[in-house]
Amino acid sequence: MADDSSSTFQAGQTGLVVRIPEAEPAVRGWRERLDPSARAGVPAHVTVLFPFLEESRIDPLVHAALEDVLRGHQPFDLRFEKTGRLPEVLYLVPEPAAPLIRLTEAVAGRWPEAPPYGGRFAEIVPHLTIAQGQEDAVLEEIEADLGGGLPFTSRVTSVELMAHDGTAWRTLASFALGD
Repeated sequence: MADDSSSTFQAGQTGLVVRIPEAEPAVRGWRERLDPSARAGVPAHVTVLFPFLEESRIDPLVHAALEDVLRGHQPFDLRFEKTGRLPEVLYLVPEPAAPLIRLTEAVAGRWPEAPPYGGRFAEIVPHLTIAQGQEDAVLEEIEADLGGGLPFTSRVTSVELMAHDGTAWRTLASFALGD
């Protein structure tokens, strides 16, 4: 749930993420300092869809539809071995990106009223945000520090639905991939 600052997280916002616990040793310290979503309680992750539906719209029918959509995608492995940059953002690049893009497209296709990142970007670029809003010198320092923590692999078996309560993000549900 990158590309937002903690001041713009609103109570009732939801998002779908893939947790990447294997990233925590390498990125936790940097994320806690330099990624607003980490300070708001979001673990190391790759966003599938943000923003999703308002929490007030999340009901048993939405849960069932998410289960159905996500069950159609098999678990997969991601490898993280390099960093990438967007304007003022440093991130880890998940490879291959295609399974993540397919997840995003499937969920956004089911809920076209919830386009990725509110429709602000034409291209879906899966990423694990490490830092936002920093000068190039800081991003270069982080990249040098990360060298020892890369590469690593993560097995993706589920997608989590998270909601912001006005102060922090919390997990509402986890949806398994595959049958």
